Amino acid sequence: MANVESMIVEEKPQVKQIDREKTCPLLLRVFCSTGRHHSVSEYAFGNVPSNELQIYTWQDATLHELTSLVRDVNPDTRKKGTYFDFAVVYPNFRNGHFQMREIGVTCTGQKGIDDNKTLAQAKFCIGDFLDISITPPNRLPPTARRQRPY
Repeated sequence: MANVESMIVEEKPQVKQIDREKTCPLLLRVFCSTGRHHSVSEYAFGNVPSNELQIYTWQDATLHELTSLVRDVNPDTRKKGTYFDFAVVYPNFRNGHFQMREIGVTCTGQKGIDDNKTLAQAKFCIGDFLDISITPPNRLPPTARRQRPY
């Protein structure tokens, strides 16, 4: 009898490559605040927070790339050790309200596991908002990412 071997291969979901020369970018509406995310109620009834940053980008944009764009327009965030906690704000059509889902954290001057996460991988849909909580280096990092003491 012939020896039969089997091999298990783990397939990673492939990220679609977008030709940025031929594909029209989307308008990403970003809302930044220091030390906390905006309340979901601030997005209710067609309203949005007042500090809007508009970025034209593509679905394959990484969180690290978006961090760099925010740092370009906000000099206070350029200090090493500044944390950017990203969340997607999207409409829940069942109850007519918005919901928030955290998608990752980046840090200025440090490599992190979420740096290469793309908007597509975070299930971002055109029309959603991006809410960024910016934590300066002299404060504690975002609480959602710290380990619990128990």
